Amino acid sequence: MSALEMVRDAVAIVLLLLGTFLCLTAGLGLVRFPDVLTRMHAGTKPQVLGVLLIMVGAAIRLQGWSATWMLLLVAVFQMLTAPVSAHMISRVAYRRRHVRRDRLMVDELNSGGGVRDRVYQGDEPADAPPEQPGAALAKSREEDEAR
Repeated sequence: MSALEMVRDAVAIVLLLLGTFLCLTAGLGLVRFPDVLTRMHAGTKPQVLGVLLIMVGAAIRLQGWSATWMLLLVAVFQMLTAPVSAHMISRVAYRRRHVRRDRLMVDELNSGGGVRDRVYQGDEPADAPPEQPGAALAKSREEDEAR
């Protein structure tokens, strides 16, 4: 075994171990974090980087063009699908009111415009409860008394 092969194997092992560690932390984050948005962050950011590191380490270790192209395809699909799926899941969670909106720094999905209903204010489905049921009910009663 030459010195170049030993260095190549050492780099591949380090990349594989780093990728495995990041994937493990992503899995732990999915189990431990309290709400949807933090879980989505844990499920996409370190997991994608971990998979990319594993793919690079495997490409260095395998040293074949067919394997390298296959690993490159997996990495590209991972980079394309993980952010899109996280975006769609977080948007559904926002609409279903599984997101604590008081903890959001910027709420770009809140229209702030016209109210479609007297109690339900937002793009949530009809069966979703209002964020603050008491305030929404009091406001609707005030509107009824004003009429």
